Amino acid sequence: MVTFPDIKPVEIEIGGKKRSFDIDDPKLPAWVDDKAFSSGGFPYEKKLDKDEYEETLERLQIELVKAQYWLQATGKRVISVYEGRDAAGKGGLIFVTRAYLNPRSARVVALAKPTETEQGQWYYQRYVAQFPTAGEFVLFDRSWYNRAGVEPVMGFCTPEQYEKFLVETPDFERMVITDRIVFFKFWLDIGREMQIKRFHDRRHDPLKTWKLSPMDIAALAKWDDYTEKRDRMLEETHKPWAPWTVVRANDKRRARINAIRCILDRLDYDGKDKKAIGQIDDKIIGSGPKFLK
Repeated sequence: MVTFPDIKPVEIEIGGKKRSFDIDDPKLPAWVDDKAFSSGGFPYEKKLDKDEYEETLERLQIELVKAQYWLQATGKRVISVYEGRDAAGKGGLIFVTRAYLNPRSARVVALAKPTETEQGQWYYQRYVAQFPTAGEFVLFDRSWYNRAGVEPVMGFCTPEQYEKFLVETPDFERMVITDRIVFFKFWLDIGREMQIKRFHDRRHDPLKTWKLSPMDIAALAKWDDYTEKRDRMLEETHKPWAPWTVVRANDKRRARINAIRCILDRLDYDGKDKKAIGQIDDKIIGSGPKFLK
């Protein structure tokens, strides 16, 4: 197991009660395990059946392949941005979305922290460099929205930079839309106990330990700070030309299926099978900040 020498039990307040959580303890506390799936007001009591999930996902992935052929034939371009708290399930959703697409024209972009040169550039510049050319589908695993969440919470940008970002981003995204790029923004939302459970799972699974970072550990005690920044981000940047699609993601299976449905629903590709796509679950998918209230 990867060691984090500075890890100490974290004091967490949930529902007016203070709890101590030790991520190094192999046993998950009952107060987490009992409430993880229902946390954050999740509307279902259990996961989507595995067989139903796999059958539905395969049908959707076939439709994605059709959509990719259409993109290449027409030269259309697609950007899909995936944001959410740590452990919200962004990577898994991106993986199943891209799994059977031709990697030459379906790219995942997950940028590391900016270099010294990039820090001196226009903030959006390194992201624009990754935008799609004709026929491409680009999936951003985190994006310019780092400046609306992790950067101000962890002190990686100044208050002035943060405020400037919230003012400028709607105009930046308007340019994306007016250049006729099909643009999606997904916010994956999970409950607090679910985040803790997923962090704990990563800590004690040797195949997932790499997913856990010191930044994740630090985030455990900053839930309210991240919530405040999330709410402001959604309020300021949810615009008619670039709306946020909010995905309730305590159940990864439902989250993945319904997010893919959102993409397929908007693309007018040849051979589209609406029956195979199915109906978007409005308990899982909603538009903008009102869906979280």
